Amino acid sequence: MSVLTVKNVTHGFGARSILEDVSFRLLKGEHVALVGANGEGKSTFLNIINGKLMPDEGTVEWSNRVTVGYLDQHSVLKPETTIMDNLRLAFNHLIELEKEMFTLYENMADADDMDKLLEDAAEIQSILDSSGFYIIDSKIQTIAQGLGLGDLGLDTMVDELSGGQRTKILLAKLLLQNPTILILDEPTNYLDVEHIEWLTNYLKEYENAFILVSHDIPFINNVCNLIYHIKDCELTRYVGNYEDFERLYEQKQRQLEKDYERQQKEINRMEDFIARNKARVATRGMANSRAKRLEKMDKIEKPREKAKPVFNFKEGKTPSRVLIEATDLVIGYDSPLTKPISFTIEKGKKIAICGVNGLGKSTLLKTILGIIPSVEGTIRFGENVEIGYFEQEDHKDNTNTALDEVWNEYPALTNHEVRSELAKCALTSENIMSQMRVLSGGENAKVRLCKLLLKRLNLLVLDEPTNHLDVDAKAELEKAIREFNGTVIIVSHEPYFYQSFVTDVFNVEDWTTKIV
Repeated sequence: MSVLTVKNVTHGFGARSILEDVSFRLLKGEHVALVGANGEGKSTFLNIINGKLMPDEGTVEWSNRVTVGYLDQHSVLKPETTIMDNLRLAFNHLIELEKEMFTLYENMADADDMDKLLEDAAEIQSILDSSGFYIIDSKIQTIAQGLGLGDLGLDTMVDELSGGQRTKILLAKLLLQNPTILILDEPTNYLDVEHIEWLTNYLKEYENAFILVSHDIPFINNVCNLIYHIKDCELTRYVGNYEDFERLYEQKQRQLEKDYERQQKEINRMEDFIARNKARVATRGMANSRAKRLEKMDKIEKPREKAKPVFNFKEGKTPSRVLIEATDLVIGYDSPLTKPISFTIEKGKKIAICGVNGLGKSTLLKTILGIIPSVEGTIRFGENVEIGYFEQEDHKDNTNTALDEVWNEYPALTNHEVRSELAKCALTSENIMSQMRVLSGGENAKVRLCKLLLKRLNLLVLDEPTNHLDVDAKAELEKAIREFNGTVIIVSHEPYFYQSFVTDVFNVEDWTTKIV
């Protein structure tokens, strides 16, 4: 049974085409991953099927009474509400359905078409049963505990929570709704390892259909059985997980290259024959015939890969042996997040800071860098420390173009030099002239990485740098950090990303004053 049908959808922004004549069909129970490089149109496609964007051409058709749950990269919570307030909102549509069912029963006394009313009421009752409407409290506790919200206290105000904790609430609310189709845009970005594992197990057993956008390959491999690949405005279907897709895509590309080369040889032979025989009376007819065949030939385009990013961090002066020394440091905002901690960070160390969300990983980075003050204790820097800092997210209202964003920081560079550096990060001419706020998450991250790559530094501080980055950019960033001879402090929810270069791990769970 098809729950969603997309027919011949075309969409673009200005002169830029995003999707061309794309068709897509989602069946009940299918677990789909939508993959592709940054900026290819994954989030645009999700917004079209969810009704947030109207396509330039084509149609989007949902089956009757389908419910859609959508978690995107910019979902927000209503201020001055508790965690429980938000989780209970998940059942509003079911409460309305129950009211509709009671109205149907009331109308049966005077109805001419009793069978139709009974059929509608039975359908609603089935939806209520399958959605767990009659065990709401139990479901809230199960989902909240699975995503680590139970330990925070469900009466906690959402204003007090970190970005990662807010994402967990939005995700929990969505899972409680148990929609016919679940649409998830980068759901693991702000989840820690433990809760990614819980979500993985949940989605593996999920009976309904879902469409997932993620650059977390192990996660896709575990939960998806269909891959749709967006590239060059086209959408191509592959059966299996991401590993199956990679293998099949590589086979397809090799076959396409062979077909292209074979056709080019045939074209060259025909053009040679035409050139040699069109002037001769005896063979002119054959030459004209081949010219017509050549004109009608369905030409195979040469396979071309998108430009891949090249990252190389520039190393600054040699610093002292100890770059950072923390003594009896307590971090927090209105109240302490940790007990007093002391540590040193030496030259050449590559340190991963891990632990569940909400315990102060980003706060620790900002305290070390002096962006926010410590509650207690001191931070002392060594000599010649040159810092490069990658913040987890850009400002949402950043109206600078990508070109200006880099040029403002490095005004001595020429226009050509700035464009060249952005191009090395796999950004197109169109990306370069676009405002930061309208770029995709991955494109925005690449611009901010570009600024770091131009700076001479010996201490690299990275807060969730892989969020939104596509597979190629992640692999290149991992290589660049591994080859960087300076010191690195990284916060990341992806151990498989940093395990090849990390020398030490700081677990904030060992320092926290909170219950973990």
